[in-house]
Amino acid sequence: MKRQEEITRKISRDINDPWEMDRREFFRKIGGGLIISFSLGGLPALAGTQGRSEDEVNAYLHIAEDGRVTLFTGKIEMGQGPITSLPMMLADEMDVSLDSVHIIMGDTDLTPYDNGTFGSLTTRQYGQIMRGAAAKARAILLEMAAEELDVPVEDLQVKDGLVAVKSDPGNKITYGDLTKGKKIMRTIDETVDLKQPGEFTYMGTSRKHVDAYAKVTGQAKYSGDIQLPGMMYARMVRPPSLGAKLISIDTSGAEEIEGTEIVRDGDFISVLNPSQDLADVAVAKVSAEFEEEKADVDHNSIYAYITRSVDDSQELASQGNLEEGKKLSDQVFESEYHDPYLAHAPIENHTATAYFEGDKLIMWASCQTPFPTKEDIAEALDIPQDKVLLKEVFVGGGFGGKIYNPQAIEAARLAQLSGKPIQLVYSRQEEFMYDRLRPAAVVKLRSGIDANGRMKFWDYDVYMGGRRGATHFYDIPHHQTTHHFVKRSTQDIHPSYNYNWPHPWYTGAWRGPSNNTNTWARESQVELMAAAAGKDALQFRLDHLEGDPKMAHVLRIGAEKFGWTPAVGPSGRGYGIACGIDAGTWLAVFAEVKVDRSTGQVRVVRAVVSQDMGLVVNPQGAIIQAEGGLIMGLGYALSEEVRFEGRKMLDRNFDTYSLPKISWTPEIEVVFADKQHEPPQGGGEPSVVAIGGAIANAVFDATGARLYRLPLTPERVLAALEAL
Repeated sequence: MKRQEEITRKISRDINDPWEMDRREFFRKIGGGLIISFSLGGLPALAGTQGRSEDEVNAYLHIAEDGRVTLFTGKIEMGQGPITSLPMMLADEMDVSLDSVHIIMGDTDLTPYDNGTFGSLTTRQYGQIMRGAAAKARAILLEMAAEELDVPVEDLQVKDGLVAVKSDPGNKITYGDLTKGKKIMRTIDETVDLKQPGEFTYMGTSRKHVDAYAKVTGQAKYSGDIQLPGMMYARMVRPPSLGAKLISIDTSGAEEIEGTEIVRDGDFISVLNPSQDLADVAVAKVSAEFEEEKADVDHNSIYAYITRSVDDSQELASQGNLEEGKKLSDQVFESEYHDPYLAHAPIENHTATAYFEGDKLIMWASCQTPFPTKEDIAEALDIPQDKVLLKEVFVGGGFGGKIYNPQAIEAARLAQLSGKPIQLVYSRQEEFMYDRLRPAAVVKLRSGIDANGRMKFWDYDVYMGGRRGATHFYDIPHHQTTHHFVKRSTQDIHPSYNYNWPHPWYTGAWRGPSNNTNTWARESQVELMAAAAGKDALQFRLDHLEGDPKMAHVLRIGAEKFGWTPAVGPSGRGYGIACGIDAGTWLAVFAEVKVDRSTGQVRVVRAVVSQDMGLVVNPQGAIIQAEGGLIMGLGYALSEEVRFEGRKMLDRNFDTYSLPKISWTPEIEVVFADKQHEPPQGGGEPSVVAIGGAIANAVFDATGARLYRLPLTPERVLAALEAL
């Protein structure tokens, strides 16, 4: 409880006197002790940040005079658990108690630059580099202790930050005593040896998230929880659809509402009120006329529109000769898979709270990318970057949708124009319309098997769906994978880009981006061939995985946990498998479904997630992520789809856009390959990419119906059943 209360107090702190970050200033502000600075060079860059040097310091580790260890990182916490797992990794490498480790995340004045939290990179890449810095810090402290105790380093042992002489345990000194009265700063640029599993105290053990208590008791602070004196709630005047141009506007009705102010800068128009409820009433009284764009496309015709709009392609993988493979095939399968637009639909809408303290903008924003967002705000307001501070705050789910943050720019502009503290919370309708949706995509696939049921060729073309997860891992002698797309420059994918042609919407990363589309298409096609070959779906895969023993192992341990028994599909059991690779993790998902043939309703009864993700730092946290990804994936598999006409979105709230319900949650089990000696891999996204394919294959096994368009709605399932 004490640890949880400390975390809550830290989260709720208000750091005054913001300051410009540099190493010397950091030292002055933090005070004495040992500071280890290190670079995350080589990590993927976000659009617009590629010019930064890979050698630039972007993390600090501070060992204070009282023995407390603090990690300063630009990463953020949005439910994925680094607020717990990173301190576990640090504590083990430094030989300090977990309770003595503290973490400051995403404060753009207190932490060095970071591109953002995305791609399941925090633990598997940042965490490993941080472990090296912690190990080096331990080595430096041992050298200092050897001097102080007048013994060789090899004669020392350390536990919980206390260094003692092995032969004389009473001769000892703490990390805090070693740093007292000193100011030492070291930059780590060399490789150091990391501890092995047998030396771990914390890694590999299950720990509840340290922020859990604050969150379940309502003490955790999100952007919308920030309250400031004189704060005004903002509502933007929005067009009925993207791209619509303002023709005329009358705000007199809104101005009749007590306390209302109108802020206008060209077509940027907002209603402000000290009351959130009255701001909602006032914006509804604004009368505006817009001219909407015309676009001859909708949610049904978008797939043909996409395939005829692409103008470039890239071969991702190839081997052998496709024509030779076709000649060797006794059966050829040709399929086309259609995947729709999806909204991120996080619990917390895009939110920003901002005010000016003198000439400096202070903001709390629900964003995955504090530093790039800071840069965008500075550019939009035409002020120096050191005059913008984004402060640490929890993010209520991102899933890739909060990489870009228009709400932060709008709130900053309103604070500048009005001179008042502003809180802007997107309505659910705004959240949908301005979201960077997962793009609609088409996969065209031709494949073949010989008389013995061996895959001989594989011709895979993905249109606008992305490359992640597109290449297969099966033993196929003749294959080719090609990604088709529209040429885009760096400027095109900048947040200010207004029209992501040929998509009528802003599009972007959606948890496991591209991979959920590609895995569903690939694994559906594999299942088709397994059934045609008269083979059990599991054995068919294993027969084609001699070149990937890691995937074969994941399948075997998952099948054992699931209780898989061999059968040729469709068997009527409703069993399905899908496997894939995402964020460095090899995985397989097994699902059992029940299909109501009278209504077309699909119910997932149980599921198993099997993962090889190397070192599992916090097994409890990894299980939570696997479960969460699977449950989220139920939505894209069974119900979620953004329907539209031209650029007018038809689904803009949960009355028509159906997320997974609690009652849909199946029994879920998670199993990990025992790979604790290997580096950790990503756990935030893998399970979501494979659940769609597992469910589609389970529906096929239950009914014999193969669906080529997601989601598997009751109407589509019934139509497929009738077509049998």
